[in-house]
Amino acid sequence: MAADHRHGPDDWIDVEVAYARPDRQWLIALRVQAGTTARAAVEQSGLLDDMPDLDTDAAGVGIFAEPVSPETPLAPGDRVEVYRPLQIDPKAQRRHRARAQRQAQKR
Repeated sequence: MAADHRHGPDDWIDVEVAYARPDRQWLIALRVQAGTTARAAVEQSGLLDDMPDLDTDAAGVGIFAEPVSPETPLAPGDRVEVYRPLQIDPKAQRRHRARAQRQAQKR
């Protein structure tokens, strides 16, 4: 018999909120009400108390490395990942590396 995965408003689920900087990582386990969104989980995690300048709308969030809307409802066991804004455009970085490699080969 298949398990019933529907949740009522009084049900609670376990999720995690993750964020990483080069110098520190956060992995916060939470128990939230079924139907909680990714944004609400980040707010409930206390991460924004440590990082008040963190803008989840600008940086983006994902669940297990898949980008999602901050309004996405969570499922039991989900890990909400808060992304950091890119420091440099990936295409510009590749062009810079290719240019540096060409110059190094000429020497």
